[in-house]
Amino acid sequence: MPDRPEYELSTDASRGRLSVSGDWTVHTIGKISEQLAAEDTSGFEGLEVDCAQLGRLDTAGAFIIDRFACRSGGGTVKPVNASEQATALLKQAAELRPERDDEQNKKEFGVVDLLERTGRATMHFIDETVETLSFLGETIMAMAHIVTRPSKMRWTALVSVMEDSGLDAVPIVAFLSFFVGMVVAFIGATTLSEFGATIFTVELVGIAILREFGVILTAIILAGRTNSAFTAQIGAMRMRQEVDAMTTLGLNPMDVLVVPRAFAMLIMTPVLTLIAILFGVGGGAFVSWLALDINPTVFMNRLQSYVPIENFWVGMSKAPVFGLVVALIGCRQGLMVGGSVQSLGQSTTKSVVQALFSIIVIDALFAVFYLELGI
Repeated sequence: MPDRPEYELSTDASRGRLSVSGDWTVHTIGKISEQLAAEDTSGFEGLEVDCAQLGRLDTAGAFIIDRFACRSGGGTVKPVNASEQATALLKQAAELRPERDDEQNKKEFGVVDLLERTGRATMHFIDETVETLSFLGETIMAMAHIVTRPSKMRWTALVSVMEDSGLDAVPIVAFLSFFVGMVVAFIGATTLSEFGATIFTVELVGIAILREFGVILTAIILAGRTNSAFTAQIGAMRMRQEVDAMTTLGLNPMDVLVVPRAFAMLIMTPVLTLIAILFGVGGGAFVSWLALDINPTVFMNRLQSYVPIENFWVGMSKAPVFGLVVALIGCRQGLMVGGSVQSLGQSTTKSVVQALFSIIVIDALFAVFYLELGI
C-alpha cells in the first residue's frame, strides 16, 4: 500500500466520480485535503465514491469526502463497492453536516418567512409548556411517594442542597433587599414630597416590600443563582453518564436528583423571602430616618397600624410556588443535557430564561387572583 493514498477523479456532464485508494485517516488527510480543494466540482449534481481500492477509513477521511461533496451542486455522497463500515462512516458524516443557509433567503425576508418563524416559535413554546407540566406532575408524584415513605428520602442530599441554595444565598438576598428597600423609599419620598405627604412613604415601603418586592427579588436571585447551579450539576452528571449509571443500578433519578432539590427549595424559599422582607423594610426605614426624619420607632408603629398583615401573607404565599418552579425548571433542563459542553451551556441558558419568564407570569396570575379575592 503506498505511503500516500492516491485517488482519481473523473467527471461527465452531470455526475462526478471519486475513486479512492489507500488509507484515508487522520494521519493522511492533510495532503489529500489540499489536492481535493484544488479540484473543480462545477457541474456536479452529486458524488459517487468508488471504495473498491480503499484501505482504512476513519471519521476524518469521511469528513473530507463529505466536504468535497458539499462543494458540488447536490452535495450527496453515494458509496460504490464500499464496506459496511465505510458506508456507515460516510452516512454519519452526511448526517452531522452543518446546515448552510441560502444566501438568497438571508437577503429576502418576506411575510411567509415571518409566519413560518412565528409558527415554529409558537409550537416550540407549546411543546415546552406541555413537557414542563408533565415533568411537574411526575415530580409531584415522586414527592408524594417520598412523603408517604420518609425512609426513602435522601436526607444528606436534602440538607446539602438546603445549605447550598438557602444558607449560602442569605448574604446576597439580604444585601440586595436592603438596597431595594432604600430605592423604594427614595422614590416614594421624592414623589410624595410634591404633595406634602412624605409620611405615606412608610405605607409605600411596607406594601411594596411585603407584597411584591421581597418575594420577587428572592425568586429572581434563586433563578439566576440556584436554578443555573441545578442545571449545571445534573447536566454534568448526564455528560459523565452518571444518570445512566443510576438507572442501571435500579435508582430512580427523580428520587435521587429532583425530589431533594424540590423539597429544599420549598423549605428555603419562604425563609429567604422572610429575610428579604426584613432587610427591605430595614432599608426603607433607614432612608426614612436619614432623608425624611422619620424615627425608626415611628416608622415601625405606623407600619403596624396602617399596613394590613394580609400583605405579608400574600407575599409569603408566593414563595413556595416560586421555589418549586425554580427547582423544576433547573432539574428538567439538567436532565435534558446531551453529551457535549455546548448542550450544557444551552440548557443552562434556557433554564435561567424559562425560570425568570415563569416567575413573572405566575406573579401576574397571583396579582389577578388576589385582586379578584379583594385581598
